[in-house]
Amino acid sequence: MDIPRLIQSINLATASGNLDVDPQQRAELYQACDRLKSQCESPLDKTLRLLYTCHQAITVRLAVDLKLFDAIAKLSSESEDSKVRVGQLAEDVQADPKLVGRIMRSLVPLDILKQHTSDTFSPTPCTAAYISSCWMSGAVIFFTHLFLFVSQLPEFFQQKGWKNPDDIDDSPFNFALGSKAGYFEYLSSKPYYQNAFDTVMASPYRREEKSWLDFFPVEEKLHGQSPSDVLLVDVGGGRGKDLQTFREKFPYLKGRVVLQDLAHVLESADLPGEIEIQAHSFFDEQPIKNAKAYYLRTVLHDWPDKQAVEILSRLREAMGPSSLLLIHEKAMPETNIPWMAAIGDMTMMTAFSSAERTKNEWEILLNKAGFKLNRVWKPEGTSAQQQVIIEGAIHSLE
Repeated sequence: MDIPRLIQSINLATASGNLDVDPQQRAELYQACDRLKSQCESPLDKTLRLLYTCHQAITVRLAVDLKLFDAIAKLSSESEDSKVRVGQLAEDVQADPKLVGRIMRSLVPLDILKQHTSDTFSPTPCTAAYISSCWMSGAVIFFTHLFLFVSQLPEFFQQKGWKNPDDIDDSPFNFALGSKAGYFEYLSSKPYYQNAFDTVMASPYRREEKSWLDFFPVEEKLHGQSPSDVLLVDVGGGRGKDLQTFREKFPYLKGRVVLQDLAHVLESADLPGEIEIQAHSFFDEQPIKNAKAYYLRTVLHDWPDKQAVEILSRLREAMGPSSLLLIHEKAMPETNIPWMAAIGDMTMMTAFSSAERTKNEWEILLNKAGFKLNRVWKPEGTSAQQQVIIEGAIHSLE
């Protein structure tokens, strides 16, 4: 390989500062660059990058908390040359100018800001991603907050004898917090972090480009109901986005659709009248019997096997011989998992003593709860970290 020519080509491609490529090309180019970087990176380079990633993320978090990006967006839009000064920004966000300047300088190597003089900056294409109205600012708050608990993993495992966590009441989160409170209970007492969590859960980051309604054979599997029968129950369905999309796409399928979640979650659900709302904990007896399908989206990965079996058992008790269980989750590959999937698994372990499960682990879990795995449905060309529909049915009605 002609390395000097490769270097020259890369330099020419990046000289303009912004590549004009479509989303597919951008994704492919990003992956190619990532592979190239991996081959060029020395052990020292990799170590330093890993060790300093936390500092960089926290720098962005400080700017988000200060609403510094909001102030930059406002002032740059009012400036003829889009440049902003530290002093004016510090006045707008009511912070020490010296501190604001240090934060802004730290954002320059991340290509989030461009620096012109010691106190003059301008936004880059990335800057607007972190204003308060953008979901990515919520993601910054949510994920950096998790650092507090992930950082305690070494001490947790030292004390627990390096045992894989499987107790929801004795999770790394509980250890770091010094409390038996669950993660969701804790969030409910912290509105700032609860809002960030809710923002991320409703964001495009959590919604794949291809809906499950496009690759799961809905019309084949969910048909033959009378208008008075229940067609689909979304168990732990949050604010009901999935059911709303379902009804919009399949308005002609007969049967009722029901959203279930805790009462305080349902308070903020704004849904059309044809979607029924029912306050319910999935650990209690399922009040709707013999529905055509019971659907759980990213519910079970929040729970270790013991609690997951309890949730599934409540559904099994309510299901009829033709009822289906639809689990919308990730099915992790057995080998070579992507880095984002690995981080997701680590997050589940930290917060809930749970895990992102492989297809084999899903099948074992279903069997424990009295189900059989019919099939795992996934879109064509799915990556290892995309979500799938795990279709299950009860083994028997004994």
